[in-house]
Amino acid sequence: MLKTFINAWKIADIRKKMIYTLFILFLFRLGCAIPVPFVSITAGGLTEGNSGTFLEYLTMMTGDAFNYGRLFALGITPYINASIILQLLAVAIPALEKLSHDEEGRKKMSTITRYVTVGLALLQGVAYFIYVWSKGNMLTPGPDGNQYTGFGLVFQGIVVVSVLTAGSALVMWLGEQINEKGIGNGISLILFVGIVSRLPMTLYQLVIQPYAKGSWYYLVSPLALISLLAMIVYIVWMDNAERRIPVQYAKRVVGRKMYGGQSSNIPIKVNMSGVLPVIFASSILSLPPTVEMFIHNKIATPNEDSFWEKFFAIFSSTHWVYGIIYFFLIIFFAYFYASIQYNPIEMANNLSKNSGMIPGIRSGRPTADYIAKVISKIVLLGALMLSVVAIYPIIFSQVTTAVGYELQGVMIGGTSIIILVGVALETVQQIESQMMMRHYKGFLD
Repeated sequence: MLKTFINAWKIADIRKKMIYTLFILFLFRLGCAIPVPFVSITAGGLTEGNSGTFLEYLTMMTGDAFNYGRLFALGITPYINASIILQLLAVAIPALEKLSHDEEGRKKMSTITRYVTVGLALLQGVAYFIYVWSKGNMLTPGPDGNQYTGFGLVFQGIVVVSVLTAGSALVMWLGEQINEKGIGNGISLILFVGIVSRLPMTLYQLVIQPYAKGSWYYLVSPLALISLLAMIVYIVWMDNAERRIPVQYAKRVVGRKMYGGQSSNIPIKVNMSGVLPVIFASSILSLPPTVEMFIHNKIATPNEDSFWEKFFAIFSSTHWVYGIIYFFLIIFFAYFYASIQYNPIEMANNLSKNSGMIPGIRSGRPTADYIAKVISKIVLLGALMLSVVAIYPIIFSQVTTAVGYELQGVMIGGTSIIILVGVALETVQQIESQMMMRHYKGFLD
């Protein structure tokens, strides 16, 4: 991987794209350090005392910007949610599905996605402001320590929500700039950088906790680190695994030349949707806690036995129901994206047009049915393998907490690991593709 980057750096075109991508990512990290006006969050941040919750998930996705009230506190989450909503609607609404079939239609879909992103960012910005205000983290007007009320509070709310919405729109624009002029997927790289920025603190916590908490942590911390390395190896293996459907091409004469007669295959990746099912499942599960921010205001004595308290408790990442819903959502989105990426009927028609056939399977409908059956099995296998990585850290955290050895401040999320490894592999593949397009030889040597 390192050699690929070194060889790519030697090509002027690719070097410019890499520098541009790094510059955009630098701007993103810069925005994560700019404070939002009127917001004053203490050193522990919003996640203090909320280990393993939805707040920590958002903090992970935004590189701590959410935790400390920074310009990019909402991150790229509104854009991801907008993409999910529109793609789900495209399945149900024929007019939206028709737009995705041509270039002009896709541009319109992109425009609609941007508008929906701004709308969701506005909604989440209001939720964020209400939550911060309810926790007493708004800037105080004077020595009495009281927060603004009335018109002053409304003015603060308008400023905070406007800044957060603008920040989310700016993050979306930065991601699109990487897609157009840089290397890699802009949205994925922004998530990647946000997660990487928190790794030093996570590793630091793993190292210092044995010294601070006693001898048993000398076993728990290394076990967490070994699990992390094992999952990285597992994800790399899973990402490279593929099922090859054999194809035999018949001989045919075109002019004076003979074509065909050779054997080939259709490669289908086991993890064909990459990290998207995990990201989308996590984003969907983040919506109920966002609603909770609206209704769970300052309550002196909250009723823990009420229906809504129990309902929202389910969507804490430490709850067993959360793990089950997470598991099924990952499988659902894996099948959803497989249906978008692969069309068995179209694949069968293309084989027939090129005089190709799968050995032992008749052309036409039987071929399409066979391909659909193979894809369905592969998608299920890939989704189950993906679920192992996503849910294992939750189980690990539950077990260590149950025996009294919780790793405070360390949430090694499966989502984080899959994003890191998946984006790294995807970026390297894109760089290799760029090098192959320029006929650069020996980049793998």
